[in-house]
Amino acid sequence: MNLLFRILITSGLVLLIAHFMPGVHVANFTTALIVAIVLGLLNIFIKPILVILTLPVTIITLGLFLLVINALIILLCTKIVGGFSVDTFWTALIFSIILSVLQSIMNGIFGEGK
Repeated sequence: MNLLFRILITSGLVLLIAHFMPGVHVANFTTALIVAIVLGLLNIFIKPILVILTLPVTIITLGLFLLVINALIILLCTKIVGGFSVDTFWTALIFSIILSVLQSIMNGIFGEGK
């Protein structure tokens, strides 16, 4: 049940960010739901591989390269999900930062202990 709730929260956040941020386009709530699921799967399966492959760069940049990896995951999601598009890499970078911050806030509000 917790996983379903997190997916619904993430899809709502994707819709909210797309509404206020130029350069991010989501067709409807169903597309946002699919984006949330695909982002979750990409973060589970692809992101650890990218983190391991880019570990030296991540260490040199003191972890800031992880933001680039998050943006690449967002851009990969745009290729997989129809109806979801992000115009540029920089838009994807800002989108990933905002999404991460809002997910952290929502996790704090609706976290495990509540």
